Amino acid sequence: MQMNAPHTHAERPAPEDEMIDLAQGLRTLRAGWRTIAAGFAVAVALGLLYAQFLATPVYTARATVVLETRKPQVIDLEGMMGGLTGSSDELNTEVEVLRSRGVAEKVVAELDLAADPEFNATLGAPSLRARLRGLFGAAAAPDPAAIRAGVVDAVLAHLAVRNLPDSYVFEVAVQSEDPQKAARIADAWTKRYIVNQIEVKFEATEQATVWLGNRVAALKRQLEATEEKVKSFNVGTTLISEESLAALQVQLKDLRERIADTTQAAARASARAAALEAARTPDEKVAAAGEAGLARLAAGTGAEFEAQFALLLARARLERARAEDQLAAMRRTETTLSRQISRQGDDMIALQQLTREAEANRTLYEYFLGRLKETSAQQGIQQADSRILSAAVVPKVPTAPRKGLILAFCAVLGLIAGVAVVLLRDLLRDGFRTARQLEEDTGLVVMGQIPVIPGATRGEVMGYLAAKPSSAAMEAVRNLRTSVLLSNVDAPPQVIMLTSSVPGEGKTTNALALAMNFVGIGKSVLLIEGDIRRNMLAEYFPQHAGRKGLVSLLSGAAEVDEVVIAHPELGLSLIMGERSRVNAADLFMSDAWKGFIAQMRRRFDYILIDTPPVLVVPDARIIAQSADAALFSVLWDGTPRREVFEALQLFASVRQKVSGLILSRIDTDRMQRYGQGGSYGARYGAHAEYYRD
Repeated sequence: MQMNAPHTHAERPAPEDEMIDLAQGLRTLRAGWRTIAAGFAVAVALGLLYAQFLATPVYTARATVVLETRKPQVIDLEGMMGGLTGSSDELNTEVEVLRSRGVAEKVVAELDLAADPEFNATLGAPSLRARLRGLFGAAAAPDPAAIRAGVVDAVLAHLAVRNLPDSYVFEVAVQSEDPQKAARIADAWTKRYIVNQIEVKFEATEQATVWLGNRVAALKRQLEATEEKVKSFNVGTTLISEESLAALQVQLKDLRERIADTTQAAARASARAAALEAARTPDEKVAAAGEAGLARLAAGTGAEFEAQFALLLARARLERARAEDQLAAMRRTETTLSRQISRQGDDMIALQQLTREAEANRTLYEYFLGRLKETSAQQGIQQADSRILSAAVVPKVPTAPRKGLILAFCAVLGLIAGVAVVLLRDLLRDGFRTARQLEEDTGLVVMGQIPVIPGATRGEVMGYLAAKPSSAAMEAVRNLRTSVLLSNVDAPPQVIMLTSSVPGEGKTTNALALAMNFVGIGKSVLLIEGDIRRNMLAEYFPQHAGRKGLVSLLSGAAEVDEVVIAHPELGLSLIMGERSRVNAADLFMSDAWKGFIAQMRRRFDYILIDTPPVLVVPDARIIAQSADAALFSVLWDGTPRREVFEALQLFASVRQKVSGLILSRIDTDRMQRYGQGGSYGARYGAHAEYYRD
């Protein structure tokens, strides 16, 4: 009957929602506790070795400086001469100043750190890169500037500056292999920082003094020029003052009032003269003249009246002319006086402007002159904005390596590495751990799950099977026997072959154990070593090694009774294998083999054949044609899935059916740690009362 091909991974339907089984992951970690413990132990040992013997002790010296935000000023000099206020920006700025390259370069020069191998890498042993460059070419001469820059970089790498929280205190920490050197550098650093503040202020004061001196000289020249302009203006103009200008304005006001009166008088005189000139009749003349004497003369002779009227007319004309002349003179005087007032006003404004400019220049000159004197005085009494709060103390205990931290880090790293190895190994695992996995992937039933049988040698394994019939291993074999016999109730298999994909999967042990189980139910059993290339039964029965076996029988060199060995202690019969130059596959395809199997069927109740691995030689597929059942052993968590599928596919290619699978050599402790087990007796830890090991 043709066997269905086993399912492959590609044929298996993927679950709709693949989720990480956290419990299974924890069980995997529990199962790999030895690996995790080994990783932990190795990492801690390496950390201890490094901290105790390999790491160079490093000492840290600390000096502190405090920012003085309130200092008594000998001279109240503001602006650039003032001290710091202690704002957060200024605190951050001072931290950067403390760890600046400028301060570092001066400390390096002061302590001659360029001659210290700890900071000057060129003084130590040459690096591998330098040695290689020396081998393949001439080494370039060291650049002094690059060496100094490297020393400064190394010193800065050993320096740490921080502002203590909620304070104006700065801590300067210096690391070195020499504790005294660390303290010396820390003290030199803080002192250089203080000196640097004074030098900066002194330079600023000196620059301010020079600038103020130049500015004062320029202002002095400007003041002298404006004062000369005032003097020249006073010499070139009439002496003027606000009082004289006010008097002229009063005079002009009076004149304008007189002009107004004179204008009215001139208007009256002009109107009288015009009225007289317009009169024609005596009555009109009398009315225009408005005099009683002229009216009396009107009654007399005409000549006297006319003479008197002419006299009045002449007098009116004279008064009109005199009023007009007086008004014109007064207006000319007004114009002259107005011009004089305007001219003197302009001169007064110009003089006031020149005077104010001179006063402004004098004020500015006096201010800068005072600042110059203050700055000059400040040059000799400069104060730093900080002071040393505490000098560095030579450390007694190294701050690095921190053994506790290193060991803790290594322990965590070891645990992480161990866990990673366990999880990665589980992720890359290609074997089968459960019967369910094996059945789902192959489409075949797992008839038995056989645990690892105790014993360092194959002889001890056989002794254990014989001495422990009620052990968990034998109970597992009984489950296998039951599954095999019930696999076909109508025609139970008589000839049973056991094979595997590759060597070392426990098929020979399984065959021996199954044979002993059949003997246990009172059956006659023949165990045939079909793997004649390896002769593994000789390791279980060394007393029969060298006897004629299956090859001699099939080749006609021996009879059946000569090769069948009855084992009285186990109650079963054996046919050993033997090495031969004859091809094994040819032997199993011969009529002699088929006749031999037919003869043994009549003689024994059960015949078990231990065959070679399927992927190694074709013998198993040939022997399967003479067998009633084929049991395929798979090493628990060992045989790669690819090899299992490939071996089963080879059976399917010759239309041979594998009756069932055996999950062999199960590590029950690991299976329990993985939280896995089957239904054929693999859960031994939870049901130990049923077995007698």
